[in-house]
Amino acid sequence: MNRRHLLSLIPAAAVLGVARTAGAKPIPAPAMEPIGFTVSVQMWTFKEFTAYEAVERAALAGAKGVEVFPGQTLSAADTGKTGPDMSDDQIAKFLDHCKTHNITPVNFGVTPVAKDESGARKIFEFAKKLGLYGITTESVDALDTLEKLAKEYDIKVCIHNHPVKPNYIPGDPRQVMELIKDRHANIGFCPDLGHLASSGLDIMEIMKLIAPRVHSFHLKDRADLAKKTRDLPLGQGKIPFAAALDEARKHKFAGNVSIEYEHNWKESLPEVAQCVGFVRGYVQARG
Repeated sequence: MNRRHLLSLIPAAAVLGVARTAGAKPIPAPAMEPIGFTVSVQMWTFKEFTAYEAVERAALAGAKGVEVFPGQTLSAADTGKTGPDMSDDQIAKFLDHCKTHNITPVNFGVTPVAKDESGARKIFEFAKKLGLYGITTESVDALDTLEKLAKEYDIKVCIHNHPVKPNYIPGDPRQVMELIKDRHANIGFCPDLGHLASSGLDIMEIMKLIAPRVHSFHLKDRADLAKKTRDLPLGQGKIPFAAALDEARKHKFAGNVSIEYEHNWKESLPEVAQCVGFVRGYVQARG
């Protein structure tokens, strides 16, 4: 049994006793792991369910946080959608539901952000009301607006990547780094390690370049590092999670590690729980 397999077997409820790492503006303490980041679930993982149900499933999987995505139906009783059009009452009820299940919303995305400040401000106001650490986006054409509002609200901007394709800058974080290297520290990355692998990019080469500005992660595992294959529970594929997290933690990474499991959509809870357990195994091993 190799170490990757061993880590995948450590349960999500493993007791931790290590000191928290200092970092940037912190995620709320109830969601923070002792070594300084949050294990969360991207609610897209449970897109076949309502937002309230997704929160419940994230809690059952052992996560402490969720990354909210735009457009998910709130609940059976409220057909409103997650996002900046939520009323204050809807936000309050959603936060109460999260609190009931010991879940902290930590991020919002992946969402487009307009160049127009008034439109972009709605997203930042929504993030502020939810008490979020970050906003995940691919809107590199709106960097001036993003930088201004990221400073004003002290909210991280986490630039995400889907697989490389023509005329798509976010797909290659090396190109994004050239655009943001001289901007405010709140402008950074949400590397999706599965999409980097699908693109045939060297994950650790990318991580060594962008690690000082990594604010969050999207975690997937894949059987192949050169093409898209179906998602696997973390630790069963070839993506070097431990090395990637180690690289970010050299620079006091203090964001959310969001599990995004895109397979077996309606019955994925056991696999998602295994993913949470794998990340908790990393936390315990490093502690």
